Amino acid sequence: MIVRVRAVGPFAMNCTLVVCERTREAIVVDPGDEPEVIEKMIERDGAKVKALIGTHGHMDHVSAAEPMRKRLGVPFLLHKADLSWIEMLPRQAMMFGVDVPEVPTVDGFLEDGKTIEVGDLRFEVRHTPGHTEGGVTLVGEGVAIVGDCVFLGSIGRTDLPGGNHETLLRSIKTRILDLPDDTVIHCGHGPKTTVGAERRSNPFLSGGA
Repeated sequence: MIVRVRAVGPFAMNCTLVVCERTREAIVVDPGDEPEVIEKMIERDGAKVKALIGTHGHMDHVSAAEPMRKRLGVPFLLHKADLSWIEMLPRQAMMFGVDVPEVPTVDGFLEDGKTIEVGDLRFEVRHTPGHTEGGVTLVGEGVAIVGDCVFLGSIGRTDLPGGNHETLLRSIKTRILDLPDDTVIHCGHGPKTTVGAERRSNPFLSGGA
């Protein structure tokens, strides 16, 4: 498994490219901005992208989805509960004073327990609401791509529509901290961490799972 992470856009959101080493099949998780930058990352690995995936519907995670969807000819997948965020994309952009991106077409829905196949790789979709109602985490062998659920020493904000602090804590503790301690967590912003590190030292998660 090859995992490439690149911070894009004014919010320094981590776009994650996951590539199967044997087949070069790949997924792009959170195509948030700067599609040309993401596409250069894809080209450097000779990756054959099969899908674009949003861990949730916030603007900084989906703004490049539509131009990439058109250019690569691949589907964009999201949890159904976050469709309202996609519909509000122009309003989100105006609130933050940034250019209004193309509203992406959602080609399919991510469902809890669904398996995403990427060449020889398998990722389980885990519904992890709390930051948004439709937040998801992708769990593969030794890796979890968590969006804005949990960060190094912190957790996602819950003060936006659809957010709920207790729901987010429950999602983290039952759907992320139940993974082996050496599982690498790729976050939506900032550096990566591990399940064990967050279980031991994240002040929001004292007491563990």
